[in-house]
Amino acid sequence: MPTPQPRYSKEEFAQRGDELYEREIHPHLTAEDEGKFVVIDLDSGAYEMDIDELTASDRLLACHPAAQVWLRRVGARYVRRFGPREGPLAA
Repeated sequence: MPTPQPRYSKEEFAQRGDELYEREIHPHLTAEDEGKFVVIDLDSGAYEMDIDELTASDRLLACHPAAQVWLRRVGARYVRRFGPREGPLAA
């Protein structure tokens, strides 16, 4: 199976992904969705959401194998955080 190639620049990916998330997905989220991963196809606007990012990605790619994928985490501007931890570590 051929690997889909990016059709957008990094900046276009981010802009399109954030716009779709804010316009189409964010209004439908509930407090229970906090922390879940949202995987979005930038071309169709289709998306999947799950607590596990690979599960969400697998479901989206099963329906849209050539998807241009953008990943967001509900309640955060980033998916992963790099750098020092904030606050004390849990015991």
